[in-house]
Amino acid sequence: MLNNQSSFIIIKKIISKDMNSQNKKSLKILVYSIYIILLDQFSKLLVLNIFGFEKSKNIIPKLLNITLVKNTGAAFSLFSNSTTFLTYTSIIASLILILIIVKSPPRTYFNLIGLSYLLGGTVGNGIDRVFKGYVLDFLELVPITFPIFNIADISINIAIILFIFDTIKTKNISFNTNKNI
Repeated sequence: MLNNQSSFIIIKKIISKDMNSQNKKSLKILVYSIYIILLDQFSKLLVLNIFGFEKSKNIIPKLLNITLVKNTGAAFSLFSNSTTFLTYTSIIASLILILIIVKSPPRTYFNLIGLSYLLGGTVGNGIDRVFKGYVLDFLELVPITFPIFNIADISINIAIILFIFDTIKTKNISFNTNKNI
């Protein structure tokens, strides 16, 4: 009897410790995401107040301009003028990400950071869509024809890169060089 109680207490402590570790990971992701959201929103507010619309300022010669534009579409101006659809999509995606983070925290460092960047970028652009009806973009690469973007867009792209890197790193991809013909 005493042995069964001892086993139960040990198992309870292990589960409690594991859950505590999962909660810490979830909290870390959410805190990192908040930093990204704040950086994104602060940068947009700063550029709006300093430069305003319809002006372009060269920051790094032959490389980077600050050009504030209203983007009613998604990445690369896909779904232009689909604000309602994109607003709901941002909200739903953010809620799903939060649910994933809380219910099954990542097991790897790159996945943890990737989820932080993805949630931060999604919420950052989602805030613009909900409160403004468009996303503020302001970073323009001069030497190439590329859509104007913002910190949230960069965060989402960093997340994708981290997820790809994590997948390659954590999966044992073995290529069989001995092909049977």
